[in-house]
Amino acid sequence: MNHSSILPSNLQEQIKPRSMGVKLIVVCVLAMFMVIPSFFVTELVSDRTHSAAEVTKEISSHVGGPQTFLGPTLAIPYTVPPRTPSEFARRGIYLVSPAQASAVVKTTTEERRRSLFRVPVFQADLKLDAAFDLKGVPAAAPLGAELDWGQAEIVVGVSDPRGALSDATLATDNRTSTLVPAQLAQNLVIGGDENHQEKLVLFGAKVGDIARPDAAFHATSTLRFSGAERIAVLAYGKTTRLTARGDWRSPGFGGGILPTSRTIYNNGYSADWTVPFIARGIRAEGPADSFAGLNTTALGVSFIEVADPYQSVSRSLKYVLLFLGLVFLTYFVFEATTGKRVHPAQYILVGIAQIIFYLLLLSLVERIGFGLGFLLAGAATVTLLSTNAAWVFSSRLQGLRAFFVFTLLYGLIYMLLRLEDNALLVGAVASFLALAAVMYFTRAIDWYSALPGASTSPQPAVPPPPPSRTA
Repeated sequence: MNHSSILPSNLQEQIKPRSMGVKLIVVCVLAMFMVIPSFFVTELVSDRTHSAAEVTKEISSHVGGPQTFLGPTLAIPYTVPPRTPSEFARRGIYLVSPAQASAVVKTTTEERRRSLFRVPVFQADLKLDAAFDLKGVPAAAPLGAELDWGQAEIVVGVSDPRGALSDATLATDNRTSTLVPAQLAQNLVIGGDENHQEKLVLFGAKVGDIARPDAAFHATSTLRFSGAERIAVLAYGKTTRLTARGDWRSPGFGGGILPTSRTIYNNGYSADWTVPFIARGIRAEGPADSFAGLNTTALGVSFIEVADPYQSVSRSLKYVLLFLGLVFLTYFVFEATTGKRVHPAQYILVGIAQIIFYLLLLSLVERIGFGLGFLLAGAATVTLLSTNAAWVFSSRLQGLRAFFVFTLLYGLIYMLLRLEDNALLVGAVASFLALAAVMYFTRAIDWYSALPGASTSPQPAVPPPPPSRTA
């Protein structure tokens, strides 16, 4: 009896390899997945920014912080008699702005350091001149108010008197006085809502002997103060002129009114303001509460860094998905054109290198500035990525090509961070050109075909049965 075994089919099962199209989709998903670690870097940048702000606040508190000044203003106490027996007399302060105000501010700056953080602080010499013309005063006093001219003071205001470096003086037509805390009012509200009111501390000198109805006189206050970050002078006259000079090379001119002219030199700046009465928007005289909008007239100079390292790193993180995608596409094009397969794990390692670039950038810019920090971090990352390409594709030529492509890519990142106004345009054009390049280099690919280098995996062959025996 012949015993024969059943022969298996001669068609062996193949394991179907993935197509190029599927691999491209996987690469895109990996690029999006690698964005997640960048959120942790963003949190780290936010934490460092908060630490820098705390250091700035601490140092500022010792030197006076942002300073705002009010030039010589006439303050006259008034009383409104009661109209009925049940009422009480009302008292208040009547303020009169000078007809012409002229101020000169000169600053010298230095940087205070605390660990890795730097804070610009300044010393300012101020000369605040005022020409008063009291003809027609009071024109806006409350009905029935009686002004006590004999107790009149000229007051000068400052946001933080702790920054005073010397006694403030007031020179009038007949004498020079040292300013002391004002007797009529300690503070003046110049703006803000109920919960966050902006106030100035007032210092004054008695001028009851020269402040008379229809009088005209001059007053000049001289102050020397320190502060940090910003200095501003309010438009304290009906017409106000301000000249500011300093040695800070990257000033910002903010506040309610911009300068009419400004010049920034290699070793400093100069700026001039002219604020006519119509632009001031606050009436020339009235009760103290009528000056509550005076903060909108601030003529200010801010002492800022040319390039805030944390702001620069934060801006670069906004492009993380774009550049992860471009780096991954570069590896994919190399994979498609060389026939060498790249495992998804290798793409993940490339993505991690991109994330570490931002950590290197953050740690370096704190110490050596953004330009040099970006150069070192970018050079290290480009060298690593191109060397990895040479290893993965077993080709020095591919490594050199990768070095060229990634150098262009990181140069594009730097350009986007420097071209603030044109960053969107440059980024959009660069993305379009990158996509066009990928389309060109992959134009001959059959996206349904197997990945290059993919081979089938046949099942183990079943050995043929032994020859049958005849009993």
